[in-house]
Amino acid sequence: MSSTGQATPRTVRRAERRARADCSGAVYGSMLAASVIIGAGTLGSFPRVEMVLLLLLTGLVFWIAHVHAQLFGASLAQQSLDRRVVLRVCRDEWPIVEAAVPPAFAVAVGPLAGLGIQGTLWLALAVAVAGQVGWSTAAARRAGASRRMVAGTAAVNLVLGLLIIACKLFLTH
Repeated sequence: MSSTGQATPRTVRRAERRARADCSGAVYGSMLAASVIIGAGTLGSFPRVEMVLLLLLTGLVFWIAHVHAQLFGASLAQQSLDRRVVLRVCRDEWPIVEAAVPPAFAVAVGPLAGLGIQGTLWLALAVAVAGQVGWSTAAARRAGASRRMVAGTAAVNLVLGLLIIACKLFLTH
């Protein structure tokens, strides 16, 4: 900000870079997908189409919930909710749905790799955790974080993913 309170080009560029770097929805969506895989996988075997739909529809429902929460929060802050704001919020939260696609794809192609349902669930879980780590790493790099910060966020997200895997191991034994 300049002394007049106006945003300088540098401040605007920094804010734009931070906005592009925000992959929190995708990280969250990947973790959500991993949780769905674990929850559904511990209840017994699911037909693959049902699991694909469960992953995608859960991502979609959570996307709607996040859009609603953002818009409700904005309206509580007395911000006008015009079409442009609604579309921006919908776009900003869309990575939650996008993050469900790779694990759903893994479930769909599991049979092509000769995997049974448990092997397919493990593959989808690995894809979800890899997505979680990948999205957080990409966000940190886009935000201009140091190598140490990039490695730190990757490590934290890997540990979170491993905790989800530990839950699966605990629940299935």
